[in-house]
Amino acid sequence: MNPSVLDEFLHVSRIAYFSMEIALESDIPTYSGGLGVLAGDSMRTAADLELPMVAVTLCSRAGYFTQEIDAGGRQIEHDACWDPAARAVALPAKIALAIEGRDVWIMSWLYEIDAGAGGSVPVLLLDTNLPENAEDDRRITDKLYGGDPQYRLKQETVLGIGGMRMLRALGFRIQCYHLNEGHAALLCLALLRRTRGTQRPALHAHTSLYNVDEVRSLCAFTTHTPVDAGHDKFSYELVARVLGPWADLALLRELGGEQHLNMTRLALNLSEYVNGVARSHAEQSRRMFPGYRVHAISNGAHLHTWTSPSFRALYSRHFPHWCHEPETLSHIDVVDDDELWQAHAAARAALFDFVRRRCGLALREEVFTLCFARRMTGYKRPDLLFGDLDRLRRIARGHPLQILIAGKAHPHDTEGKCLIEALHRHIEALRPDVQAAFIPDYTMDIARLMVAGADVWLNTPLPPLEASGTSGMKAAFNGVPSLSVLDGWWLEGCIEGVTGWGIGSASDAAPAHGEMLYEKLEGEVLPLFYGDRAGWLKLMKGVIGHNAVLFNSQRMMRRYAAEAYLRHAL
Repeated sequence: MNPSVLDEFLHVSRIAYFSMEIALESDIPTYSGGLGVLAGDSMRTAADLELPMVAVTLCSRAGYFTQEIDAGGRQIEHDACWDPAARAVALPAKIALAIEGRDVWIMSWLYEIDAGAGGSVPVLLLDTNLPENAEDDRRITDKLYGGDPQYRLKQETVLGIGGMRMLRALGFRIQCYHLNEGHAALLCLALLRRTRGTQRPALHAHTSLYNVDEVRSLCAFTTHTPVDAGHDKFSYELVARVLGPWADLALLRELGGEQHLNMTRLALNLSEYVNGVARSHAEQSRRMFPGYRVHAISNGAHLHTWTSPSFRALYSRHFPHWCHEPETLSHIDVVDDDELWQAHAAARAALFDFVRRRCGLALREEVFTLCFARRMTGYKRPDLLFGDLDRLRRIARGHPLQILIAGKAHPHDTEGKCLIEALHRHIEALRPDVQAAFIPDYTMDIARLMVAGADVWLNTPLPPLEASGTSGMKAAFNGVPSLSVLDGWWLEGCIEGVTGWGIGSASDAAPAHGEMLYEKLEGEVLPLFYGDRAGWLKLMKGVIGHNAVLFNSQRMMRRYAAEAYLRHAL
């Protein structure tokens, strides 16, 4: 079929980008955190660069969740429902998958990501909420990362197998498939089954029935998870129950692991190009999965999306092509110090106004503001800053500081929820020496305000568990330095005293990081902010001139195009 709404997208072959979550807009709840925001930034950049891509994700009608914080600091989750008909266009094609022995029908919605220069990327939102389906099946695509392993496997079946079939039904011609994390790995299996009978030498005896080389040549895979527990695994009993006769268990055991189906291993075995999202993460992935060649393409963020209005205006005055050519920001030294500070002051004012309205806290314009925002979970260590409240009070008496925190814990992450409660207790205990607030229901819009309005961006992961991280990159677009544990992207981005400050080293024991954080904050960060304005502005220019020019999604997507996608066109 060839519906007219898709005509402009069907005349060239495209790269299909599969991701369980994609952040399209702040109030469209098809994302939960960094993975989805990265996917959205990738597609926005593809539109900017006019790369021929199409994205496939789930509709997530009930979203991830909206976060309420009660009087005791406890997180309460509510469905983040949205109506795709209000923001996207229904496409007429429907395809059916056999799931648990029943035909499950899938439709798709078209959302277009448009670039100001004229490029556009179609995003297909897969939806099982159809009258043809049983009630349970209608809910498969409702809840992002919700439910039990059975629900998750059904979702990943819809994404991988259903997504591939939907592209074909709509008339897309695909030159290669990019899997953003292992959730879509069943796509590779679906491609493999299409090659049955076109035998070539393969990995193992059973795979010789299929053309493994052909499928590998079509697939690129980005892994984001540096710990084994973070990779999706499903029992073969569950796989057989959900996929039925379609699942060739002998084939899956050869490609996805003998004990259980490891979606990462399945993607590794069926993708010619594999990459991690930072140099250190690629090294970690090679250790976790020896024998696989894992490249490194460090993440980046979308410049226009994450740069505040005041800095956009500043850059446009001095570097007219900065969005398309971020490297021109390396000439940031030509900008007058006062002009730079005025842009920062405007970003701070926007953040402070929001905090006053949302949290009822009146922040002081002249006081140093430290921001921390990300998914609330144990390895992110959001409580590291509060390990010694007396020490923090003493620091604040010498150099005043105020703190803003935001983030959600997964509904099933009990430790993360307890951390949010603990943060609220710490905030209360620090008054009146330190003004602090936890901003509820963290979204892209809140993130934009925080990364621009902070004076310093804080990140405290437990190494080596931060695959990359992108929040500090977004802060860098706005001249905000990072004070961060040396892990993920910061191992590449940190130039001590030039782009910010590193906490510890790869060889330091984790318990020492809290003391190191206090030492940097008290001995270097705060004295520079309060005692040397010219030195602080030089630091801000260092952040822009060294980090913003490099850790952006323009550089990232150009590398994907040249290294992962172009090989499929040759």
